[in-house]
Amino acid sequence: MSNTEIKEEASFKDPDARVFIENGNYVRKIYKRYITEYKKLMNSGLYNELTSKNLLVKHEEIKLEDNCITIKPEQVFISYPWEWCFSQLKDAALATLKIQQIALDYNMSLKDANCFNIQFLDNKPILIDTSSFETYIEGTPWVAYKQFCENFIAPLALMAYTDLNLNGLFLLNINGISLELAAKLLPFKTKFNLNLFTHIHLHSKMQNKYSENSKKITNIKINKQQLKNILNNLQTTVENINLPKYKTEWENYYNFTNYTEKSFDEKYNIINKFRSMISPKNVWDFGSNTGIFSRIFSNNGAKVTAFDIDKMAIEKNYLKIKKDNEKNIFPLIFDLANPSPSLGWANKERKNLIQRAKNIDLILALALIHHLRFTYNIPLENVAEYFCNISKYLIIEFVDKKDSKVQKMLLNRKDIFDDYTKENFETVFEKYYKILNKERISDTERTLYLMEKK
Repeated sequence: MSNTEIKEEASFKDPDARVFIENGNYVRKIYKRYITEYKKLMNSGLYNELTSKNLLVKHEEIKLEDNCITIKPEQVFISYPWEWCFSQLKDAALATLKIQQIALDYNMSLKDANCFNIQFLDNKPILIDTSSFETYIEGTPWVAYKQFCENFIAPLALMAYTDLNLNGLFLLNINGISLELAAKLLPFKTKFNLNLFTHIHLHSKMQNKYSENSKKITNIKINKQQLKNILNNLQTTVENINLPKYKTEWENYYNFTNYTEKSFDEKYNIINKFRSMISPKNVWDFGSNTGIFSRIFSNNGAKVTAFDIDKMAIEKNYLKIKKDNEKNIFPLIFDLANPSPSLGWANKERKNLIQRAKNIDLILALALIHHLRFTYNIPLENVAEYFCNISKYLIIEFVDKKDSKVQKMLLNRKDIFDDYTKENFETVFEKYYKILNKERISDTERTLYLMEKK
């Protein structure tokens, strides 16, 4: 192993291949035991078809040895299913099924259906695990069927029929949500949905029944056409899981702001002016809502990751991105006051957000800091230090206590926030940043700042 090569902790479970980080880039080492399957993927035409349809990451072979082939795939920002909105998870499920259906045509099959193997490139779900394929053996069932149900059908059904927030169960169940738990949490009416009854309720019962049987089940024979029929049924099942009409606090935020049309346009223009001063290439927008201000940057060539706590705001943003075929803005669910933690084996298998940050030029934090201070009691210094650890530049909006939205927030609680003044805000942030520019938005109690890390 070279001095610049680091093991990627998330890939330690696969004996066939291992991911490393080499000079800041992901590389995958294909070991001897898997080389035959890898060559079949490459030579059969399956790799070409999947990459041409943007379902599998492209790669280049950078080192060929008898016992190991090292490939360098397209580099993708890693996100997790608890950070995805409903439609992102649904699209990931459909992509997994499509990949499996195509693989069967080449007498290959996915040996797992782990949702973490699907990531988003240009907002399209794509398989990043090149070593996920194995030779299909006639008569055998899909070995990843149970995993697919736990990683996709169960969480989608729970989000649609029980509560939108239940994709958060992934935080406690990183290997997938057990079918037994899903069956308990789903409403009784889902038992009358034939597909959900089959793939969750009945599947859970059969799983429990056979778990008590010490004998291995070997007599199940399914020919390829029957397997394709099952995959088609799984596809229909996923397609028919839809969200009800949800209303959340911030979903229609921009319809109820206290900006006049003039002040809103002014805010937009100030941010655009700040953008032109620094020309960022990689932007993280915290509190992005549906992405109106994110697009100031994405429409000018920057890559923007748009974070928001509101799941329906992210859902709306993602659906707009799909409709308009936008590639430079990637929406994710994220609670800044309770960020995604490091999880899994030795707390290294799934990384927290800071550990995934790479070459972030700018943080955008609009109409956010008063929520962190008043709702979550987070001191200004903690916010400044956190942002400073991520990016070089910061565009942040300070909302004065005289603002009507702040007044409403403080209406039914004691104001203990003596530190929350414009003067103290500047004093605190100037410990970490140099203020390059600041402009008050007309007819508001709000000021926009452009800062650079010291």
